[in-house]
Amino acid sequence: MGISLFLIWKNKNSKKEKAKSQGIELYFAQLLFNIFWSIVFFGLHSPLAGLIAIVILWILIFKTIKVFSKVDKTAAYLLYPYLFWVSFASILNLFVVLLNR
Repeated sequence: MGISLFLIWKNKNSKKEKAKSQGIELYFAQLLFNIFWSIVFFGLHSPLAGLIAIVILWILIFKTIKVFSKVDKTAAYLLYPYLFWVSFASILNLFVVLLNR
């Protein structure tokens, strides 16, 4: 994740400046939701709220990848393992909700 952000941050192409700043904003938004999910799911012991947060997190990661790909394809590709991990964690979170009904 950090290398991906660095590749975007160091990009000097002025034609891609709008996508670059939008990508950095999305990156930090998804990072905050990552922290928020941990607090809600583990700290507050709320799997349902955690599920809502992780779905939003997944969407933010997907949008970040989409915008990063406009600036630097490698930076976008580096986020795919993170998206896959969050997808797996989302399924686990869903089953925690379903099994605790």
